[in-house]
Amino acid sequence: MQYANLLGEQALTFDDVLLVPGFAEVLPSEVNLTTRLHEKLDLRIPVLSAAMDTVTEARLAIALARQGGLGIIHRNLSPEAQAGEVDKVKRSEAGMIVDPITLSPNDTLADAERIMSHYHISGLPVVDDGKLVGILTNRDVRFATDMDIPVRSFMTYERLITASVGTSLEEA
Repeated sequence: MQYANLLGEQALTFDDVLLVPGFAEVLPSEVNLTTRLHEKLDLRIPVLSAAMDTVTEARLAIALARQGGLGIIHRNLSPEAQAGEVDKVKRSEAGMIVDPITLSPNDTLADAERIMSHYHISGLPVVDDGKLVGILTNRDVRFATDMDIPVRSFMTYERLITASVGTSLEEA
């Protein structure tokens, strides 16, 4: 049996363990996989993604964070691009975007398409003087031919569903 030495303590590697399927008395909901990564950081699942450019950027980091893990943004980016990836992750909190990128009704469809493409998002709130007046999604503009048309001509503005600050994902 080969053992890894982790922080001066004996540990097992994947080759040291064989899991045999079988009946268990423990229910999945009773299992606690919390892992202490740092004295101020516990992960709900013991999963970290590799800091590799083919593995971790904002999308995976967001998905892992929502499940209780951690995505390590790779360093094969400029410092500005790394900060941009981290910003995307921080903007997405518990399934809700706390500080969304917005459009004004006078922005063009070209502006909206450029922002959605750059941030890999499918919709943008439309705000006028700090008040939500509509939402524009990629479905709204899918068949548009004139990209110089203002967003207000294509946005959905009826029956918008909103939630107050502090609303949980389950309540929403």
